[in-house]
Amino acid sequence: MEQVFSYIIGLGAAVMMPIIFTILGLCIGIKFGKSLMCGLKVGVGFIGLSVITALLTSSLGPALNGVVEIYDLQLQVFDMGWPAAAAVAYNTAVGAFIIPVCLGVNLLLLLVKGTRTVNIDLWNYWHFAFIGAVVYFATHSLLWGFFAAVICYIITLVIADITAPKFQKFYKDMEGISIPQPFCAGFVPFAWAINKGLDKIPFMSKLEIDAEGMKKKFGILGEPLFLGVIVGVVIGCLTCTTGAQLVEQIPYILGLGIKMGAVMELIPRVTVLFIEGLKPISDQTRELIARKFKGAKGLSIGMSPALVIGHPTTLVVSLLLIPVTLLLAVALPGNQFLPLASLAGMFYVFPLVLPYTKGNVVKTFIVGLVVIVLALYMVTYLSPYFTLAAHDVYVNTHDAAVAIPEGFSAGSLDFAGSPFSWVIFQCVHNLKFVGAGLLTVLTLGLVVWNRRRIGKVDSVNN
Repeated sequence: MEQVFSYIIGLGAAVMMPIIFTILGLCIGIKFGKSLMCGLKVGVGFIGLSVITALLTSSLGPALNGVVEIYDLQLQVFDMGWPAAAAVAYNTAVGAFIIPVCLGVNLLLLLVKGTRTVNIDLWNYWHFAFIGAVVYFATHSLLWGFFAAVICYIITLVIADITAPKFQKFYKDMEGISIPQPFCAGFVPFAWAINKGLDKIPFMSKLEIDAEGMKKKFGILGEPLFLGVIVGVVIGCLTCTTGAQLVEQIPYILGLGIKMGAVMELIPRVTVLFIEGLKPISDQTRELIARKFKGAKGLSIGMSPALVIGHPTTLVVSLLLIPVTLLLAVALPGNQFLPLASLAGMFYVFPLVLPYTKGNVVKTFIVGLVVIVLALYMVTYLSPYFTLAAHDVYVNTHDAAVAIPEGFSAGSLDFAGSPFSWVIFQCVHNLKFVGAGLLTVLTLGLVVWNRRRIGKVDSVNN
């Protein structure tokens, strides 16, 4: 089973998603041609996003590595990025069965009305497999690994339900869609709490600066494209140690600025392809379920957060946080993780934060600052266990994505920096049965509460 799922996952999202959505489209009654086009648009969207993030990492990576060497910023936890985390997730016994297990849990919760989300974002199931794999290697128990993965999955579905109304209201053309991705969902409590706290500050409650407001107030300075150019130029300048070298490197510096600007401009354009491909599938799925199952009105289709990472506030805040994150990584006492490869995943912190901050750039930046500080420490803490899992996967697969440089531990901001992974790991690994009991009670409590909430919404609608 590990080999089968490893092969399937090895196809990549760009190949998997067209196949999945074409088959899904046929199953729900969409004609083959339209189903195929939906799937192909999603696949092309993933290719486009991969090309753009590759441009970001290939352009920014050498520059940041140069800054690290010049200012001696090297830390002991090596950033392996999300490909390593996904490889660890799926190349284990937990990963081999995670898709059927989670689909079964989703179906059960739908039947008992514990959730209103049908999670078809199969590619991102690796997040659930990741926490299961890390727990598995830390406890040497497959049972504990699956327990951690399932707990994470259920909590994520509940948060997807809770956030769905705000998500659909804030983002345009997202009716009937929710985001059951745990990395995004893990930051929702912080967004809610911090936003509430900031609203109690008199001047902050009246401060309404969204991305469009920045453009009106600052003109070209508020454009994500221009901000990308500026940040790229500044980082390029930091790689120069003398005035002569600065003059000599002007073509490189300007080129880096243009590439960063291109990333900011192209991401929103690529996400349009996701929407064009996923929307017909989403609409038809909801109509079919509403016809076939009584009381199924209000179901949401769980989709990838890639749908909305092109929002201008997400782009602006992610861009501004890149240099800030590097400074924090070096300055924070006890932190050993320097994010480089993971910086491309910064965009995925904010899809479920923006509906709570209403796209306010200042509030979103403050939320991002808090969660990034926490994420750096969480990655540092989990790095020994991530390293164990990565070593095992490398021995069995020789996958270059999980090859750790000698003398380093492994880390990744993607989900290893999520509050979900840290809390679940702490409970299962350190508290054992007591922690498992607490997680079980919490999770069942959330499901019961969500079921009652769904019942109230249904009674109002009927």
